[in-house]
Amino acid sequence: MERAYPTIEEGCKEAPVQKFLIPAVVILVGCVSTNAAVLDSSLQLQPVCPDGVRIFTDSSRVGQPYTEVAILNSKGDDDMTSESGMMKSQRKKAAQLGANGIILGTMQGPGTGAKVWHTLLGTSANRKGKAIAIFIAADSLRVRQACKTSPS
Repeated sequence: MERAYPTIEEGCKEAPVQKFLIPAVVILVGCVSTNAAVLDSSLQLQPVCPDGVRIFTDSSRVGQPYTEVAILNSKGDDDMTSESGMMKSQRKKAAQLGANGIILGTMQGPGTGAKVWHTLLGTSANRKGKAIAIFIAADSLRVRQACKTSPS
């Protein structure tokens, strides 16, 4: 019997390529990584859900005293990421650290040279973003409520 689609041999089993394409696309689309440089290792906070982390565009918008927890650095392939994907990744990392807010910093796409090399040679052309994870003590009630109703 002739197959309508190509297969990949995996051990002794044959698996249709189509079964792997959809998961691969899903993985690539969410391909943003965020790391954190913790500013005060003596500060021990309990993790919160990502929905409990508020995003601020500027420190003046926080409106309450806060403690800086970490500097967040995100990157992802320009073709596969968006600014909203970066913010989602930063929220998740901040939540893991117990921060309940982030102050957005710069977000930038790759330069022209990186885009040209990406097109010609297939090298990476990364979008990058920075933020500061913060803890707002007076915001604890809002965080508890947000995380109680959060599916995360």
